[in-house]
Amino acid sequence: VQLVEYGGGLVQAGGSLRLSCAASGLTSISTMAWHRQVPGRERELVASVSPNGRTYYAESVKGRFTISTMNAGNSVDLQMNSLKPEDTAIYYCAAKPLHYSTYRDWGQGTQVTVSS
Repeated sequence: VQLVEYGGGLVQAGGSLRLSCAASGLTSISTMAWHRQVPGRERELVASVSPNGRTYYAESVKGRFTISTMNAGNSVDLQMNSLKPEDTAIYYCAAKPLHYSTYRDWGQGTQVTVSS
């Protein structure tokens, strides 16, 4: 399984970015998600979408971020609006195959930096 993220970069506070993740080699339907990590802190789940379309958002991003899947679940995007400096992190795409309790497959990460 390979997950490749695109779309990170530098943006001013209040701006928008769209992250994309292309998955290849998935052998099972999977919950797709975006996590983020700041150096020295634990990785946190930002948003996820299950195979039945149910979504989850961390409280800190509700109303600002939108997760969506395409290509029968083989790609997942994260639209990030009204970005804040505290959204600065490395963002990781992840996949959790059906019947797995944890995310098994991870992308390499893409840096998102929000300047104040």
